[in-house]
Amino acid sequence: MEKNNNYIFKISAKSEPAKVAGAIVGMLNENKKVEMNAVGAGAVNQAVKAIATARGYIAPLGKNLVCIPAFTTINIENVDRTGMKFIIKEEN
Repeated sequence: MEKNNNYIFKISAKSEPAKVAGAIVGMLNENKKVEMNAVGAGAVNQAVKAIATARGYIAPLGKNLVCIPAFTTINIENVDRTGMKFIIKEEN
């Protein structure tokens, strides 16, 4: 999903961190800011692993990531659920 030149990834407990990390790096290479939404402990775990993996991919290039965690409300099947939002961008 694209929103104002930003990408919003929806992470689940079944998301593969390496694939999500690759997508994060790809979007950052296009100078885009990435947001990830995760609801539930398993999804948050996969999101954090993906962020750490993405940092590992770009650190050898002398780049670093900034990750801003925040709470968000996500509507799932007409029920509002509290989740985590991770805003990820390249450090300037």
